[in-house]
Amino acid sequence: MVAELDKKYMLEAVALAKKAWGLTSPNPLVGAVIVKDGRIAGTGYHACAGEPHAEINALRNAGEEAENADIYVTLEPCSTHGRTPPCTQAIIDAGIKRVYIGSTDPNPAHAGRGVKILQDAGIEVLTDVEKDACDNLNEAFFKWISTGKPFVILKMAMTLDGKIATATGQSKWITGPAARAHVQRLRKWCDAIIVGGNTLREDRPSLTVREEPPWLRQPLKLIASNSMKNEDLREYFPDDDTARVISADLIEDWDSILNKLGSENITALLVEGGGEFAASVLQAEIVDKVEFHIAPKILGGKNSRPVIGGLDPDNLSLARELSDIKVKRAGEDIIVSGYLNRKK
Repeated sequence: MVAELDKKYMLEAVALAKKAWGLTSPNPLVGAVIVKDGRIAGTGYHACAGEPHAEINALRNAGEEAENADIYVTLEPCSTHGRTPPCTQAIIDAGIKRVYIGSTDPNPAHAGRGVKILQDAGIEVLTDVEKDACDNLNEAFFKWISTGKPFVILKMAMTLDGKIATATGQSKWITGPAARAHVQRLRKWCDAIIVGGNTLREDRPSLTVREEPPWLRQPLKLIASNSMKNEDLREYFPDDDTARVISADLIEDWDSILNKLGSENITALLVEGGGEFAASVLQAEIVDKVEFHIAPKILGGKNSRPVIGGLDPDNLSLARELSDIKVKRAGEDIIVSGYLNRKK
């Protein structure tokens, strides 16, 4: 049975995992806490791909105190050899007596395997401890590992009356510093950012994580355009020869685009830009999550640019509904997020 104290320790593990925000892809964020005799004996988290897993770091931190202790880990311990040895064996060798798991392995080939190995070794295992919090850590990784495609999030900044720019295209800045700082956190989390060609030409966005010291793991820059070529991007990104143009003439093109990005270990794709491009990705039904940043401003103007363009719907039944909606403040602005295409 899971007690309130067990939930507390798992949330400690979640907080540890977040210390590596934006650094572990294509691996998941994972945290671990070892508890013995009612106190924390060791902690660890997965710092980046190729480095020791959270459980290994926690076991090293605990040392001999790991014997007959409990371990709380946000994701089912791995059971196969990769770039690092399996964590299940390390847990067994350390003499851990009980394992609390937040999320089970999303990979169909491995799901539950780690649990069984631990149970067969005589270790008590409890699963789904603070499952929602642990699942939310790795929603991009979970989709990528199970489908081969990146998780797609559409972020838009708008006024209270749904405008993203004036009729002439002026859009800086609609939202305040706190909301813009949140966008930088989103960019850290994503492996790639995509905007439309018009946004590139009009706004000349950097599409980078901006902070000091410079963020070393910059997202891949993608431009959706049927007229631009890769060499055209040197004008906008002279110091980045990885930026590239993608073309999606048909809705069906997006499937192959996402599969290719997934094969390149792009686990999360951030969509930014104008209302027409936003409408096109929504129409293609590739968006998993939307996040709208709403400023308490009223711009007005029938020719001011709307947050979502595209064809005019005939009736309200065509409106897309979100699930698992969250609302929070960012300074004076409001952030509303929710999911599309999520099976109920």
